[in-house]
Amino acid sequence: MSLLRNSAMAAVWTAMLVLAPLPVTAEPAAVGPAGDAFYRPPSPLPPGTRGSVIWTRSLEGTMALPSAGRNILVLYRSPDAQGRVVPVSGTVSIPSGEPPRGGWPVITWTHGTTGLAPICAPSRDTGNGPEHEYIAVIRTLLDGFVKKGYAIVASDYKGLGTPGAHPFLQGVPTGRNALDMLRAARAIEPKIGTRYAVMGHSQGGQVDLFAAAQGPSYVPEFKQLGNVAFAPGSHIASRLDAVMKSGKTELALPYVLYVLQSFAASNRAIDLKRILTPEALSHLPDLQVGCMTRALSTGYWSTAIAKDQFVPKPDIAAFLKMAAQNEPGMLRIAAPILVVQGMADVTVLPKDTDDAVRQLCTKRNVVAYKPFAGVDHDGSMTAGAQTARDWIDARFAGKKAESNCQALPKAGNE
Repeated sequence: MSLLRNSAMAAVWTAMLVLAPLPVTAEPAAVGPAGDAFYRPPSPLPPGTRGSVIWTRSLEGTMALPSAGRNILVLYRSPDAQGRVVPVSGTVSIPSGEPPRGGWPVITWTHGTTGLAPICAPSRDTGNGPEHEYIAVIRTLLDGFVKKGYAIVASDYKGLGTPGAHPFLQGVPTGRNALDMLRAARAIEPKIGTRYAVMGHSQGGQVDLFAAAQGPSYVPEFKQLGNVAFAPGSHIASRLDAVMKSGKTELALPYVLYVLQSFAASNRAIDLKRILTPEALSHLPDLQVGCMTRALSTGYWSTAIAKDQFVPKPDIAAFLKMAAQNEPGMLRIAAPILVVQGMADVTVLPKDTDDAVRQLCTKRNVVAYKPFAGVDHDGSMTAGAQTARDWIDARFAGKKAESNCQALPKAGNE
């Protein structure tokens, strides 16, 4: 790619992409029902391609960005973990005014862990929603981009908002959900351009990297310029190992149980009865009540001793194989990467992100790594917002991305 960028032909081609007139092919989308009925798709679901729109309506929740000219709630088609096209919900925020030549630059946002149940979808958040404190941080971050003229599209992912199992930390299907939002958004509003970046936090940092890796082949009609991962989830197997050995309550335990259920729902070789005790199995439905904050602070899982939830010799061979397939550090990504990590993060461990970044560097990715001292998990989005805006602005301006792979800083030293 560097050879192409340095050639005169590539410069001409890039200019053609940027200056090309926008096609006038907006789909006349049906207006979806009010309330929670919006998330219940027609049955049977009418056939349609990936990224095609089922219906839309005006977005009224807190994911409606204040600086946007329009905020739209969308139900669209995208694959589940088995590759079947299913309904997925998401949001589109379009800047005010007229777009630049070539259309609004667009960011597909990939959110972090909110829970497993449909009510945990960011698009369903309200001022007293179960994960509102987290969504409020996201809203501030994304609104800063809308103010600068970026369209924002954001998938809830399959199983959040809409019914069904959520493929938590399964990078391929969730990454495709994020990429199909680009198609859905542009079908609704053709003034959105074809140049995009991916940006996400926590679980969404992992999704971000998988979306970026798949983007050139999955949505070849779009041009990816870069991706930003705030505190990306990684080291799935080591977190399981840590909680299986811990004789105390662990913040990581509900996250690990989310992954176990997600992987088991997609892989018949993973038998939770050979991993978890009968008591732990009896309390798994608790994780479908409420969302992430409830799991961490209320009920059985907030006080459970971690190691006591596992049988003496758990059969985790199939789980470990699937975990390895979902490690973002092993990806090869054509576009440049910015990774932001808070050094006081106790959810995504700084040492794990240090290692994931090292892995990305060994795969010959162009990576800029930026740790922030004294910053916690959600705080990485606040502390790193300006860095992310400047970095993404530079990518859309055609500036070459710098890598610090040769002298990586460390986040894991606080």
